[in-house]
Amino acid sequence: MIRDTSAQDQIVSTATPGSAASTWRRYRWPALAALLVLAGIGFAVHGWLNASRSFDSSRVRIAQVERGDLVRDIAADGRVIAANSPVLYAISAGTVTLKVVAGDVVKKGQELALIDSPELRSKLAQEEATLAGLEAESSRAALDATLTRAKSRKDTDQAGIEKVAAERDLQRYQRGFDGGAVPQIDLARAQDALKKADINLVNAQADTRLQGQGADLDARNKRLLADRQRAVVAEVKRQVDALTLRAPFDGQVGQVQAVQHTNLVANAPVLGVVDLSNFEIEIKVPESFARDLAIGMPAQLTSGSGQPFAGEISAVSPEVVNGEVNARVRFADKQPAGLRQSQRMSVRVLLDTRKDVLKVERGPFVEQGTGTAYVMDGSTAVRRPVQLGVSSLGEVEILSGVQPGDRIVVAGSDLFKDAERVSIN
Repeated sequence: MIRDTSAQDQIVSTATPGSAASTWRRYRWPALAALLVLAGIGFAVHGWLNASRSFDSSRVRIAQVERGDLVRDIAADGRVIAANSPVLYAISAGTVTLKVVAGDVVKKGQELALIDSPELRSKLAQEEATLAGLEAESSRAALDATLTRAKSRKDTDQAGIEKVAAERDLQRYQRGFDGGAVPQIDLARAQDALKKADINLVNAQADTRLQGQGADLDARNKRLLADRQRAVVAEVKRQVDALTLRAPFDGQVGQVQAVQHTNLVANAPVLGVVDLSNFEIEIKVPESFARDLAIGMPAQLTSGSGQPFAGEISAVSPEVVNGEVNARVRFADKQPAGLRQSQRMSVRVLLDTRKDVLKVERGPFVEQGTGTAYVMDGSTAVRRPVQLGVSSLGEVEILSGVQPGDRIVVAGSDLFKDAERVSIN
């Protein structure tokens, strides 16, 4: 028989209301919550004291420093262009007659267009007439020189004969004087006649040389004038021949810029010719990499089918346009068949490979060039001096300032305004 339920009762508390134990049990959970709030406030104050500014992590990009091989290369999309694609111009104003259309395959020397220039053809006729007159004058001057030399020789010969006659007269008078038959005055007169004949001969010989030289000089001047006019005629003939535009090599007609049977001004473009046997790839390289390019540097060309072809740098422009430099790559071996103007190809130029270096993802902090980087310390980015080395399109070498495993703010650090420490939430 169960007497009562006293055996099942349990004493809950022996503390009296208002005692210390009762008060602690009543407020212990609110107290713990207050401690947690104070700890959070303290942590926030500590972060605020260590970082003057705070930024959301979505506004920056952080990359980890690692050790490995850094491959410096340039990858770009290139455009196929003809290495030799001249544009033919109208050498003179006139009416054009086209013999081909765009896309026609032509052979070297084939007529492509004719320009009718009456003005230039009339100029040729005038210059040829002037040349004929100067050639006649040159021939006349040569003939006059011959006649002058002949007359001079005649005068010289006549003076020589007179000298011989004077010598004979002197000998005769000398014998007569020695025999007493001729007076001394006649002998003296004969001696004077010989001296006069000798002087005439010397003068005649000098006149022959001078007149011959003068006649030759006149003939030479006339000949030079004729030669000069002959060169003018040859140039005008060349211009007249250039009115017929011919293919400079085997190739294909490119863009035709003139309209059939229209009047063109001088030096107006008519059409272009493309050399199908010699193509190159034109690429645009960032200015920072252009200084590392050199003519002859090997490259790899890849077509749309994925087939690679060996190439090499053929030219690098010295001009920077919009932060880029134009370069050309030619095929090192035989170029692939079926290439077309403006076709797209991928180009990869290998500059060098750095073995076992510290590297990090490349970002805008490289171009800022301040010699510092923001290295993460927990959730705080600390400004630290670093020394950068060479860089590729995707990575940059770090020489000092960080260790493997460190994390660097590679993008968005321009928002920090050179603060020493910032908080990244």
